[in-house]
Amino acid sequence: MGKDMAIIQDPMAVFAYLIAIVGILFMLSTIDNKFINKLFRYAPPLIWMYFLPMLSTTFGIIPQSSDLYSFLSTYILPAGLLLLMISANVPATFKLGGKAIVLFLAGTIGVVIGGPISYALFQGILPEEAWRGVGALAGSWIGGTANMGAMISAFKTPDDILSPVILTDTLVGISWMGVMIALSSFQDKFNAWNGADNSTIKRVNEDIATDMQRNVKPLQLPQLFGILGLGMAGSYIIRVFADMDFIPKSDIMSTTTWSFIIITAVGIALSFTKVRNLEYYGASKIGYLGIYLFLTGIGAQANLADVVQSPQFLLMGVVWLAIHIICIFGAARLLRAPLFFVAVGSQGNIGGTSSAPIVASVFQPALAPVGLLMGILGNVVGTYAALLCGKLAQMIAGG
Repeated sequence: MGKDMAIIQDPMAVFAYLIAIVGILFMLSTIDNKFINKLFRYAPPLIWMYFLPMLSTTFGIIPQSSDLYSFLSTYILPAGLLLLMISANVPATFKLGGKAIVLFLAGTIGVVIGGPISYALFQGILPEEAWRGVGALAGSWIGGTANMGAMISAFKTPDDILSPVILTDTLVGISWMGVMIALSSFQDKFNAWNGADNSTIKRVNEDIATDMQRNVKPLQLPQLFGILGLGMAGSYIIRVFADMDFIPKSDIMSTTTWSFIIITAVGIALSFTKVRNLEYYGASKIGYLGIYLFLTGIGAQANLADVVQSPQFLLMGVVWLAIHIICIFGAARLLRAPLFFVAVGSQGNIGGTSSAPIVASVFQPALAPVGLLMGILGNVVGTYAALLCGKLAQMIAGG
């Protein structure tokens, strides 16, 4: 259903609707009810934050396109990420070692080889220039939206190919994120089966949590406005700086990419100062609110009714994702890595900077910055890996 036919169209009304969904879901998750507890155990609130807005768009309650969604991605998401980064305990995070990076790279290889393989399998029922869409989707699945934009430009992806690619990206990517969130409830069983040593992850998570418990303070107005001011003003100033002429721009290094890189650097630097004390007043919780709102906006941009128009792209996406999953779980089996590293490594590729911190926080609440760092790594390597993936698909197409 198009934007003009939606029941709720005013951006502020859409905002109220989405924030109400977030609020109701979290309030329900606190209720001591056997059915509700079981429901949220297998389908945590974050899944519903995607799914309910998606259903709302499908049934014409809210629009698939709105100025609000651009506002959330341009200003609210960066503010939330900045607040997460200043709250990071970087020295403790470094104790996790290098397995997370190895798992991330295994996932990247899965995307690079999965694209050409799945394209070859479905080439007969795909449009002639579908290989250009493979390059665009590879950009999104190794780093996120910024890399996808670079690949759209590099491969000159036409609109009739781009539309089903975006739908595939949204539906298949979101579904996989939902699966990973649901698997968080079984990480102990997986680690036991895989012979994985999860003790370091748990110790780091507990150390950070213990530090919080010892120093937590009630939130008061000065600290609240300090947190909001730092998040919103800080991220805005960083974006303005990233957009300045002396910052080199290209299809690969866009203003958005530079913003995420600078936010990460500034956030990490501030985490070594007294600014990090704002975490004791709940800085990361306010940061999560911004990220959750962004996620509802992502879900709202997907319309399930569009599935019938491009089933072949969805089939290609499912096979492609399956190859990524085989590669990353195969690497986890060889390295006897815990499921947490699989989750952040996979989402650092498929989800990027927006969803990797969320998935990381579901597995280990204090380690969201690890997910963000994986997303940043995806930004760095994603464009070059996606170029390779697209070129391989072009060779298969005979271009």
